[in-house]
Amino acid sequence: MKIAVASDHGGFKLKEEVKAHLLERGLEVLDLGTHNEDSVDYPAYGKACGEAVVSGQADVGIVVCGTGIGISIAANKVKGVRCGLCTSVEMATLTKQHNNANVLALGGRTTETGLAMQIVDAWLDTEFEGGRHQRRVDMLDQM
Repeated sequence: MKIAVASDHGGFKLKEEVKAHLLERGLEVLDLGTHNEDSVDYPAYGKACGEAVVSGQADVGIVVCGTGIGISIAANKVKGVRCGLCTSVEMATLTKQHNNANVLALGGRTTETGLAMQIVDAWLDTEFEGGRHQRRVDMLDQM
């Protein structure tokens, strides 16, 4: 599995930790930046990650900004992206089970590293349930 990762300066440190964690799991990582803590604009990175997923360059994506809010909004502007901002393992599980989220958003300034790795693992290891949820995902994709 290939995972695109992207962040702004506020999410840089957590993105780097997530990237290392993904590599430890034996996954391929496409790092779309940013590559340091110099101030950048999160919309460009949310868009880049969303486009990488929709185009097939990556299977799924993970985006990080200070709170995860702005970059999740940016990623969701890309048609075909279903990005969920998760602050708990339960949210990560449900966003995959019910929404088939193809991008995960995290807050670099609001989510402790250990919890972030648990969220990432739960999201990656959970399968979409389909069934009644498929109709709703189809509706989202048609918007």
